Amino acid sequence: MIPAVLISLTLHEVAHGYVALKCGDPTARNMGRLSLNPLRHLNPLGTLSMLFLGIGWANPVPVNPRNFRNFRRDDILVSLAGIAMNLLLFLLGTFFSVLCVRLMFTDVSLRRLAEGGAATLVRASLYSGDTLSEYMRTWTEHGLLNHDWLQYVLRFLGVFSSVNVSLAVFNFLPVPPLDGYHLFNDVLFKGKLRMTPQVVRIAALALLAVNLFTNWIGYLVYYVSSGLQSVLLAVLLPLFGMA
Repeated sequence: MIPAVLISLTLHEVAHGYVALKCGDPTARNMGRLSLNPLRHLNPLGTLSMLFLGIGWANPVPVNPRNFRNFRRDDILVSLAGIAMNLLLFLLGTFFSVLCVRLMFTDVSLRRLAEGGAATLVRASLYSGDTLSEYMRTWTEHGLLNHDWLQYVLRFLGVFSSVNVSLAVFNFLPVPPLDGYHLFNDVLFKGKLRMTPQVVRIAALALLAVNLFTNWIGYLVYYVSSGLQSVLLAVLLPLFGMA
C-alpha cells in the first residue's frame, strides 16, 4: 500500500506541475515540484488519511494562474492533469494485473478460470489480500500455476490500480480544494467563484471531518471506483481469453 500511495500521489502532483509549465506557468518547476521525489509532494495528514481512511491528498502544486495563456482553458487542463494521470495509472495497473493472471496459470487452469473465476481472481487482488491468498494456495496445491511468485506482483498491481482509481474519483468531487472544484468553477461559473486560502483550508478540514464521522464520501468513492473496475475488467478479460 505504501509504495502504491507514494507513486500515485507523486505522479498526480507532477502531472499538475508539468501541464502548468506547458501552459506558461513555471512556478512548480522553479519551486522544485516537478521532482519525482515523494518527499517534495507529500502532506503528512493527507498521506495518513490515504493509508487509513481510503481518501487522501498531497501538498498542492503551486500554480500562478496569471501566467496562463488562457485562464479558463489552462486552469481546466491543469485541473484535469492529475485526474488523467491517476486514470492512466489505473488502466496500466489493471492491464498488467490481468496479464499477470494470464502468465501465472497453466492452460488447464485458464480453462477453469474462463468459467468465471478470472474476474473474481483479479477483483480479489483489488480488494482482498486474504481472498487472493486462498486462491493462490488452492491453485498451487493442484500444480496449476506457472509462476507462483507473480501472485505478489499481482497483489501490488491490484492495490496500485485501486489506489489510482480512488484518487481519480475522489479528486473529481466538486469540493475545494479538489480538482473537481476547479472544473466545476471553470465550466459552470466561468471561473468567477473566488475563495481565500483560509476558506479552502476550512473546506478541506470539513471534507475530512464529514468522511471521518459518516464515511459517505468513502462509500461514494468505493462504489464508483468498483463500477469503473468492473467495466474495465469486462473489456480486458476477453482480450486475454479469460471471459
